Amino acid sequence: MLRPTWPASVVVRPRSCLVPRIRRYTSLPPPPSTSLLQKSKTAAKVTGFLCLSSALGIVVVGTGILAHDAFTYNDRHVDRVPVNPLALHPDHGGPKNLPIARVLIDDEEDEEAQLLAAKPKLVIVGGGWGAMGVLQTLHPGDYHVTLVSSDTYTTFTPLLPSAAVGTVSVRSLIEPIRKILARLRGHFVQGKAVDLVMSERLVEIQTTLSDGSHSNIYLPYDKLVIAVGSSSSTHGVSGLENCFQLKTIGDAQSIRRRIMDNFEMASLPTTSAEERKRLLSFVICGGGPTGIETAAEIYDFCQEDIMNYFPKICREEVSIHVIQSRDHILNTYSEEISKFAEDKFARDEVDLITSARVAGITPTHVLYTTRNANGETEQHSIPSNFVLWSTGIAMNPFTQRVSSLLPNQVHKKAIEVDSHLRVNGAPKGEVYYAIGDCATIETSLLGHFLSLVEEADKNKDGKIDMGEWEYMVSRIKERVPMAADHLAEVKELFRLYDSDADNSLTLNELFLLLQDVGNHITSLPATAQVAAQQGKYLGKKLHKATRAAPGQHVTATDEQVSSPFKYLHLGTLAYIGNAAVFDFGKQSFMGGLVAMYAWRSIYWNEQVSSRTRALLMIDWIIRGIWGRDLSRL
Repeated sequence: MLRPTWPASVVVRPRSCLVPRIRRYTSLPPPPSTSLLQKSKTAAKVTGFLCLSSALGIVVVGTGILAHDAFTYNDRHVDRVPVNPLALHPDHGGPKNLPIARVLIDDEEDEEAQLLAAKPKLVIVGGGWGAMGVLQTLHPGDYHVTLVSSDTYTTFTPLLPSAAVGTVSVRSLIEPIRKILARLRGHFVQGKAVDLVMSERLVEIQTTLSDGSHSNIYLPYDKLVIAVGSSSSTHGVSGLENCFQLKTIGDAQSIRRRIMDNFEMASLPTTSAEERKRLLSFVICGGGPTGIETAAEIYDFCQEDIMNYFPKICREEVSIHVIQSRDHILNTYSEEISKFAEDKFARDEVDLITSARVAGITPTHVLYTTRNANGETEQHSIPSNFVLWSTGIAMNPFTQRVSSLLPNQVHKKAIEVDSHLRVNGAPKGEVYYAIGDCATIETSLLGHFLSLVEEADKNKDGKIDMGEWEYMVSRIKERVPMAADHLAEVKELFRLYDSDADNSLTLNELFLLLQDVGNHITSLPATAQVAAQQGKYLGKKLHKATRAAPGQHVTATDEQVSSPFKYLHLGTLAYIGNAAVFDFGKQSFMGGLVAMYAWRSIYWNEQVSSRTRALLMIDWIIRGIWGRDLSRL
């Protein structure tokens, strides 16, 4: 028998050498103590209970799914659905001789739809926070509701920065508008409002056909709610076509693709060191909540996922820059919160460039200017392949068109409305409302000067005494509720502007008083919180208007059914990277993990449906256990 030949480097030990090692590993451990046995039994019971609970939960869910699949399609047939011929072949008319959709295709499909078709037509243009607020507070049967939006879904915009880096899925932030409208048996038209024919109560809608071409139609209305949001302000900066914005789901998806592309290109062996630094340079223009949260999410992404799955040099060369025109970031928050966020970013090595203005953006660089100690302007440049523009708002094109059709609409960023959210300058008898970012409540008191004097000057002597002034203040608070805080000291204001001390205000003295008070009134911020409150207020008021006279449909005036809109500030919050800050006006709260989970809890609770709540919770769990999805779709 041939014996195997072993290489010289291999040493074969005799079997006796292996015995001690075998005995060492086969020897039994010492018996456990009684306490350890008790703990093991308790742990086994708990584990068994959890396993049993999980199994029962799976069985219940599985049974529910099986029942759903078994009974979903039983006895659900659609035969001979009635459709009005005018819905398929609408009449033409209006200034442009376009089809007029007086009857919609589903207006006569059942008895309930036929009853609703006889109700006043309420058309809502836009699908954001304001529009959803209206839909949530309207009652079924109040109106024949039609919502017009270019997107078929509504978006939870505060979490778009999280979606931009894959912390949550974009599907977890959207809810189909048709599902929200179903409670009201409302109608949805996918399109974009482009014009308004006030004389005939028609709104022109641009729709997209199957071949990509556009076709316009007229949609009649009895009441119109404009909630189209806003666009980003350019501030005259050139090169914004090289920037990303973060207002829609599409924006978040584009940002996510660019970020992943940058890291993948930076990981290639053929990428030069200079190009790698440019690819991994992220510039955010704007130090508001959106810009700060995006910077924080990119930082988290680098710390938690890039560090683990990409070459370490990628994480080392990442640079995040925030360019802010003011002295501090989050300048609408308290000074304490701004300082906390700045200190947090300093520890995280996020470059904060304050008191700077963006001068231009090229495909490879961001140009900005600062002033030195001598007051001279200095220009700087940051190489970058990712720039987010998140500063200021401007009018939506439809908002611009509506504003141009009305007198006294001089605001440059939004449609001016009164305290009941009615559009100023609308034709008499017409009902137009504007809510959300596309609207701003009037703050000037001088526009009411003559009417206030006429009401308050009872003796017609051209002067306002103390009693008349107190009456005038009550009328001002009704017309401009935001002036209430500035008119708290009624007698002190009267004495302050009574320059000749004759216990009365001349018209000139009164003019100066109202002018100064109006200059101190701050417009409401363009936030989701404001839009949601305005939408809910308007929905409740529209419902009350239809119930003004029991037994018959009578539309009452706004003043008869509701008091003016008053904004209740519930606080603002922002995520700053494994930490969060809250500003409740006079009180502030900021911190690490506890604050972050409080931030998550608030956003989770504000979701529009239980479906998105469940998806959002699942996303956070997946991110915590397995990290973010690194695929590029």
